[in-house]
Amino acid sequence: MKTWLYLTPEGLAAPAADWPCCLWSPTGQRQLMPLNQAVQVLNGNPVDLLLPMELCSWLRSEPWPSARRPSAQAIAFAVEEQLSEVLERVHLSVGRRDPQGRYPVMVIGRERFATVLSLLTEVGVEVRSAYVDADLLPRDQAFGVWWFGRWLLGGGLAARLTLSDEGLALIRPILTLDRQWRDEREGNVDRWLMEGHGQAINLLHGDFVQGRKPLPWRMGGSAILMLLLLNWGASEARIRFLQDESRQLYSRNEQQFKALYPEQTRIVDLAAQLQALQSQGEQPQGGHIAGLVKRVEQVIGASHVDVRRMEFREGDGWKVQLSANSFAELELLRERGRQQGLPVRVDSASKEGDRVQATLSMEQGA
Repeated sequence: MKTWLYLTPEGLAAPAADWPCCLWSPTGQRQLMPLNQAVQVLNGNPVDLLLPMELCSWLRSEPWPSARRPSAQAIAFAVEEQLSEVLERVHLSVGRRDPQGRYPVMVIGRERFATVLSLLTEVGVEVRSAYVDADLLPRDQAFGVWWFGRWLLGGGLAARLTLSDEGLALIRPILTLDRQWRDEREGNVDRWLMEGHGQAINLLHGDFVQGRKPLPWRMGGSAILMLLLLNWGASEARIRFLQDESRQLYSRNEQQFKALYPEQTRIVDLAAQLQALQSQGEQPQGGHIAGLVKRVEQVIGASHVDVRRMEFREGDGWKVQLSANSFAELELLRERGRQQGLPVRVDSASKEGDRVQATLSMEQGA
């Protein structure tokens, strides 16, 4: 058993060095004490941090269309509508795919998490992992466990939450009958609970991995204002750079298209014009380009995407700028490309409103 440090719900109102906590040694012995006293007992040894569910929220993505694990950014955009805060203000941790093809996501405010980790660093506690108590329940069945003065609900249940006796009484009639109940007032459940951490979601990653300092959320107002101004300036510079690059790219595409089709004096929609020319049997550079165009049409045409611009470079293949309904649609497009022998790579993707804007590469030589 690991050395666990549990920050109990009692200290959430005013996080400080006297936060009531519980310490478990590798032998499973429970010790209740304030945080500043636990530091002395630990004597510099690293701990696995356990946070109360009251600090976090939990949700799941829709069933993912691809068997490959998506990127964290794709999951973040997929669950964005379920969040109560903007993405930039929360820290998302993704768990293992469940039997229904969904990905569980533990959500905690970046500022709150940074504050907790900063407090632990200040008092001298080294954290090597961080989990949430309601996420420790075994996945094979739905559980309700009385622990530290409230009920933890989770396991096979499609939720992670805590309830008082009164709150549980209100929703108990709608809970499934196959739920298992455990109560620490009737017997020790600590070891059983801690052994379930193998499937729990570790919050310590990204900006909060070991060796990195959390963002300085407790800095003064002037420092925060400076960060905002710097961020705004960087965004403006990036927008101008992308606008310049877009203009140059459009100009190169136009020149290349005119070189291939000199009789086309007016370019309105490159993809549509290329398709029309192909249907008329005009095939510059022989059947090689025709074959490539046909395969691109088979990949793009069967997808629910809107193509904004296409560019072909001999030796490199196609660059396609498009918009899709979701990141899941991009995953389907990549799968379809592999089936057609035309590997599709997502060079960039971002969400704008209810659409996903992306740039894809389709390699010529595949």
